[in-house]
Amino acid sequence: MYGHPPTLRYHQAFFRDYRDLKRILVTGALGQIGSEIVPALRERYGVDNVVASDIRMPPESAAGNGPFEFVDCTNFARIREAVQRHDIDTIFHLAALLSAIAEDKPQIAWDVNMGGLYRILEVARQSNCAIFFPSSIGAFGPTTPSVDTPQDTSQRPTTMYGVTKVAGELLCDYYHKRFGVDARGVRFPGIISHVAPPGGGTTDYAVAIFYQAIRYQHYRCFLAAETRLDMMYMPDAVRAAIEVMEADPARLLHRNAFNVTAMSFTPEELAAEIRSHIPDFKIEYEVDPVRQEIADSWPDSIDDSAARQEWDWKPDYDLTALTRDMLEKLRLRLEGG
Repeated sequence: MYGHPPTLRYHQAFFRDYRDLKRILVTGALGQIGSEIVPALRERYGVDNVVASDIRMPPESAAGNGPFEFVDCTNFARIREAVQRHDIDTIFHLAALLSAIAEDKPQIAWDVNMGGLYRILEVARQSNCAIFFPSSIGAFGPTTPSVDTPQDTSQRPTTMYGVTKVAGELLCDYYHKRFGVDARGVRFPGIISHVAPPGGGTTDYAVAIFYQAIRYQHYRCFLAAETRLDMMYMPDAVRAAIEVMEADPARLLHRNAFNVTAMSFTPEELAAEIRSHIPDFKIEYEVDPVRQEIADSWPDSIDDSAARQEWDWKPDYDLTALTRDMLEKLRLRLEGG
């Protein structure tokens, strides 16, 4: 199951060893990002030095790939036990409910997203761990400038997911300033992956569309054709998470919640790019009002100049490269290649 993002190998020499990450715990390791960041971290730091954790057990095919812990991030004792048992010094905290699911279950989303982060930060404070916390473009809202959204701007989200992300950014900043916890993070755009299936996010159409294009040459999209959103291919997302944790702290003016981006497109533009590979592909639109409202509250494009200046962020994949690689990888899997 665990394939390694090829881009990370190409950029191995460019990682900066300002932080010496030795023993790493990844929460939400079986989710979309976790499924790919775990093997990337294991290749870089050693299999036995990266502990995957989740509230689900890993599939048998992945069970022997490295240490695994059953960790519910709303259970303080379980987090602390895992950190102490494995002598953890860095936590990549990825466990969370995504936007559409969080809007359907806002009370649970608050408990998981905020309660989980609070407990992770408390364990980090007590055990002197560094923390990676992924925020999102969901932290923005209707009053945020929608084009080239600045690093520092109005953040008034209208979803529970967005509220937990803004609160999470502030909580990470507080724990750094008040207790010295080395908390860092990025604001991810929509993330596209060929490894993990869609997981309940508003940008999931940009993953599902590839599966349907290969299998049926047809896709029914839950967002309107002209809905423009920021996106990123998973190899870039994995690299961004690792790079910000390894960055020279003396250069980090923001430290937490860096804007990062790679491309911005609409469902219609993505469909047109897929059509250059699958000429008979057709897309229809059956708009989901809930997810459309969420998407309309997010930026069309964001400004990631702070990340570029403070830790040399630069994406590798644009829409053309993303589409070509997604179709190639998924065809191999779906067609038994």
